[in-house]
Amino acid sequence: MPSEKKISSASDCISFMQAGCELKKVRPNSRIYNRFFTLDPDLQALRWEPSKKDLDKAKLDISAIKEIRLGKNTETFRNNGLADQISEDCALSVIHGENYESLDLVAHSADVANIWVSGLRYLVSRSKQALDLIEGSHNTPRFAWLKTVFEAADVDGNGIMLEDTSVELIKKLNPTLKEAKIRLKFKEIQKSKEKLTTRVTKEEFCEAFSELCTRPEVYFLLVQISKNKEYLDANDLMLFLEAEQGVTHITEEMCLDIIRRYELSQEGRLKGFLAIDGFTQYLLSPECDIFDPEHKRVVQDMSQPLSHYYINASHNTYLIEDQLRGPADINGYVRALKMNCRSIELDVCDGPDNEPVVCNRSNMTAPLAFRNVIEVINKLAFFASEYPLILCLGNHCSLPQQKVMVQHMKRVFGSQLYTEAPLPSDAYLPSPEKLKMKIIVKGKKLPCDQDILEGEVTDEDEEAEISRRLSEDLSREPKLIWLCRELSDLVSVCKSVQYKDFETSMKSQNYWEICSFSEAEANRLANEYPEDFVNYNKKFLSRVYPSAMRIDSSNLNPQDFWNCGCQIVAMNYQTPGPMMDLHTGWFLQNGGCGYVLRPSVMREEVSYFSANTKGIVPGVSPQVLHVKIISGQNFPKPKGADNPIFDESFEFQINLPELAMIRFVVLDDDYIGDEFIGQYTLPLECLQPGYRHIPLRSFVGDIMEHVTLFVHIALTSRGGGGKAQKRSLSVRIGKKAREYTMLRSTGLKTIDDVFKLAVHPLREATDLRENVQNAVVSVKELCGLPPIASLKQCILTLSSRLVGADNLPSVTLCMKDAFPHLEPLGAVPDVQKKVLAAYDLMIQESKLLIETADITHDKIVQCQKAGMEFHEELHNLGAKEGLKGRKLSKAIESFAWNITVLKGQGDLLKNAKNEALENMRQIQLACSSCGLSRAGGAHADAKAKRGLEAIQEKDTGDENGRL
Repeated sequence: MPSEKKISSASDCISFMQAGCELKKVRPNSRIYNRFFTLDPDLQALRWEPSKKDLDKAKLDISAIKEIRLGKNTETFRNNGLADQISEDCALSVIHGENYESLDLVAHSADVANIWVSGLRYLVSRSKQALDLIEGSHNTPRFAWLKTVFEAADVDGNGIMLEDTSVELIKKLNPTLKEAKIRLKFKEIQKSKEKLTTRVTKEEFCEAFSELCTRPEVYFLLVQISKNKEYLDANDLMLFLEAEQGVTHITEEMCLDIIRRYELSQEGRLKGFLAIDGFTQYLLSPECDIFDPEHKRVVQDMSQPLSHYYINASHNTYLIEDQLRGPADINGYVRALKMNCRSIELDVCDGPDNEPVVCNRSNMTAPLAFRNVIEVINKLAFFASEYPLILCLGNHCSLPQQKVMVQHMKRVFGSQLYTEAPLPSDAYLPSPEKLKMKIIVKGKKLPCDQDILEGEVTDEDEEAEISRRLSEDLSREPKLIWLCRELSDLVSVCKSVQYKDFETSMKSQNYWEICSFSEAEANRLANEYPEDFVNYNKKFLSRVYPSAMRIDSSNLNPQDFWNCGCQIVAMNYQTPGPMMDLHTGWFLQNGGCGYVLRPSVMREEVSYFSANTKGIVPGVSPQVLHVKIISGQNFPKPKGADNPIFDESFEFQINLPELAMIRFVVLDDDYIGDEFIGQYTLPLECLQPGYRHIPLRSFVGDIMEHVTLFVHIALTSRGGGGKAQKRSLSVRIGKKAREYTMLRSTGLKTIDDVFKLAVHPLREATDLRENVQNAVVSVKELCGLPPIASLKQCILTLSSRLVGADNLPSVTLCMKDAFPHLEPLGAVPDVQKKVLAAYDLMIQESKLLIETADITHDKIVQCQKAGMEFHEELHNLGAKEGLKGRKLSKAIESFAWNITVLKGQGDLLKNAKNEALENMRQIQLACSSCGLSRAGGAHADAKAKRGLEAIQEKDTGDENGRL
């Protein structure tokens, strides 16, 4: 929990440092010492004790400090054997002297580390000014604004007001604060001043507001990005949005607009600055939500076959309780359809007066009239999504009532019913785009080649399984039921058939036929035949329903089956919890339309993917997700809880980002069994980088007002992320230790000879990509920045070091062959020469990648095309080589693996080239913004601009056509 005394200004940081605290001092020899650090009363030096040195030598002059780094971002930390045990958020380094030596320290909490970093940065930035910090804290824009607020409410103009009035005023400014907490703060202030009156002065009002409404973690962030000011100007905000929040194409006018909308003081809005309270409001606004607003609309290609999408599906939609005793309820359909469900289930039985009913066959009380149910469905079918709605029809009616069902459906749904007969000449199902505003009936169908009005078909698979399990006769034949031609004709592209095995399905199943799998059977197939399951789902729809043993309506884990490509994983919507959170979170993407396009490696006809693959997926670049949980706001429990500070960082390697999800969950660990407080789940693809607030949801999925989790998110490539504490564990991978994605032997000589031609280009592509990644990481390390930092941040850090005694830059941007080089304008210290050498290497490697990527890419693509020419002949070639059964299957699998690797590595190279081009652009823009391109005046800026255009032209010429 935060300390009693909150940090709300630079003077608070200075006071804390003058009082001193214990910090761990880290040495390169893996030794760590406990020392007590203080700041001198005159603010001129940092001291520590005990020390073997003289008291005058166990100090560091503030004037000698070059920079202060937060995190483990020095050689000492990277090489220390114990660094792995040190929290990233508790580490800090003070860089000092002309040789940029480091004093490396570890605080007992991230909060304390932030106080020292913020305080020292503030002192260093003002070392040349005689500044009365205590006096200065009352002259900040925030205090000026609070005084005007107080004066406007002080109608008598006496400079004091009633406590009740002050409490109401603070509540109006910050509605999330509880009245009791505000009153307690006033009592504390009055007690500290030994006052008997309950009247509040202007200074007491400002003090109470600052202590109650300042979030230390936001204050530290503001000081960091404002270069140690107490507010942000438009340039500070622009840099924050570009470098930290990942916002592109930001302009000064856009930043001024943000300031005008969120700054609370009139002075700030007029002068264009954002103080702590306005900045806090901005960070809490929808503009800084963790969910990418791009995904609040349909952004995926909706013209692919239906089988290429995950489909939001409900199980036994009519139930709102358990599976046995629960009565049918129309609200089950209302809830599902309003939650973007695109596959709903109806179990229909004979009802009184020749009217079919929807009911729970285990509890026939309170059945629903079928016609009423479909009228509600019709009203809400396209309420939340215009894409097709699948009705999974469990038909248990007699022939006469089946005909009544047909009449009702034709009358209610009309032309929305999709009854077009599938064309045998097609190979795949129609697309969601083609099926917009259509209702598809899934059910049994009579043979089309038999001219009969009615006939027997097998009972629905789920019902059959339940019956067999209840009778404990698992070997008996499925029950047969009668089906009329009229109902059969309503079924078009979702004809229910029974699954036998993958080999039979791939040979004889029609693309418009769908199999349903019990949870147990789907689990078995996912574990025993993961590659076959994925391949099957490329062409056919599969539905997975919960085990018959889930009588309590608990839910299966949908991710297990999505990983195998299963499209329709039916969920019990009435049961909240982690599994339903995953399901709801997954379908937030793509505009919440109920359809999510599967990753390309799970769609393409010739590609390899297995849910059981450990490690890297062939042809996919793994990413590292960096998550820092900073703090929580307004948690509803435990009772009387303040806003907790977590400050804990995590890293996860993500091998297939398109399939990954992240769930944030908050629990009360004082409660037996960790009582649930709130959660939020979303796909990795929808995460926004930077500092974000997560709106937590309740156990049943409702948004809780003002209850948030404050986090920092970053995604890096595996080569640019990961732990870098020890040199042996460095993110950089040398050529000898480098892992190359290998091609597999098919056992078919003609084909293997073609794939052998790709071995060298594949190695070349990997080297080009990873050499650039390693060079970029080296620059970041030497700039003292973590792997998640951007190159723009590197240039800004570097520019502050490369300033001569005359306050002019000691290097300048020089465009050579349209690439941004940094040339010294005079003598540069040795420590900076090392950084410039790393920068030069990064430019060289980037130039090599940009200029040779197309040639290497062409070679890879040619091998892929040559390999694909054998695709139709695989079985014949295998027969000639004597391959059959499992050996032939293995050859086909290896062929798919190789094609996947070639396509994937080609795509990775293309993406690496685009990223390198963007890096060059960012470097040029950063050099311009921090004055490194101004040495030659307007001429240099114009030349830099032409260089940027030249690089862009390279990417839009003939080579781009090949890519």
